[in-house]
Amino acid sequence: MASICSIGLGVPKYNLSQNKIKGLVENIFTYSTREINRLLPVFDNANIKQRQFVVDQEWFTKSHSFEEKNDLYKKLAVSYSLEAIDNCLKNKDYLNEEIPYEAIDMIVFVSSTGIATPSIDVHLMNERSFRPDISRMPLWGLGCAGGAIGLSRAYDWLSSHPDKTVLVVCCELCSLTFQKDDRKKSNLVGTALFGDGVGALLLAGEKSPYIHKTRTTIPTIVKTSSYTQKDSMSIMGWKITNLGFEVVFSKSIPAQVRTIWKDHVTSFLKRTNKTPEQLHSFIAHPGGKKVLDAMEESFAIPEEKLKYSNEVLANHGNMSSPTVIYVLDKWMKGYVPRNEKSIISALGPGFSSELLMLDWN
Repeated sequence: MASICSIGLGVPKYNLSQNKIKGLVENIFTYSTREINRLLPVFDNANIKQRQFVVDQEWFTKSHSFEEKNDLYKKLAVSYSLEAIDNCLKNKDYLNEEIPYEAIDMIVFVSSTGIATPSIDVHLMNERSFRPDISRMPLWGLGCAGGAIGLSRAYDWLSSHPDKTVLVVCCELCSLTFQKDDRKKSNLVGTALFGDGVGALLLAGEKSPYIHKTRTTIPTIVKTSSYTQKDSMSIMGWKITNLGFEVVFSKSIPAQVRTIWKDHVTSFLKRTNKTPEQLHSFIAHPGGKKVLDAMEESFAIPEEKLKYSNEVLANHGNMSSPTVIYVLDKWMKGYVPRNEKSIISALGPGFSSELLMLDWN
């Protein structure tokens, strides 16, 4: 087992309303009036009010090389990840006392929006007093599923090292992948959905002394499940071009929720002897409004059980891997009775689905 003891967020400083972004896009992309009328409603139908970015709105109006964007990614990924880590290890909402950096035995660093070698976790180690013998697990290319998969890999490691702690850091700066000259509909949809964000989680094994530093009812991961659909790589991901990352985003994603995700959840619940009705909540990565609608329809999930997924989508957009951490943070700060069960869920490139069963104790 692995208990989630604390969460910290790194929220970028530039906040833009959806209407402001929509107007910006109208000025940047050279669409005809007919194309504008056909494509721009995606901004109105996304159920997003505002999003946060690591760059100001003027940055989007100019062309940038892949090197320039990636250098900015490395700089800002370090600063916002440190902010999330510091918040996590000192978060009085969750902890009775601060957790020292030296107490961390492994860092899992998750990202898909920039490239760095050495990986960003090494940069983080140089900025804080983490031990030099810390274990490292950088994970790249998992997209929106990365937050849930990072938690699963931390759970696996803590199952073998029950007296240890793990810090999972998910950092996505989606704005820095913006393709100003890509007029494809998938790029416009991505522009209407994605924001920037960073989240950090502290996990402790069942024999770790740091479990006793918590002040709230905390969720424990008791089982995980991964599923990757073969021959589905065209659904979601990146195409790497001379200008950087070009988004691949298929309109079939909601249909995959009603088939692949529904079958995966059904199988997972059967293995854990649970029904959808017995779950307190679905801590689901909100890929978009249509994805959440498809999830609700698949199991007739009451809106209340997905309320924070909708709230995070409205106030932050889809931040890729950290989004599910923001959703989990909302549930942990709310009231969840002891001994309830929840599922963490996220979908990503591959086409992949990751599920985790939580026991609130």
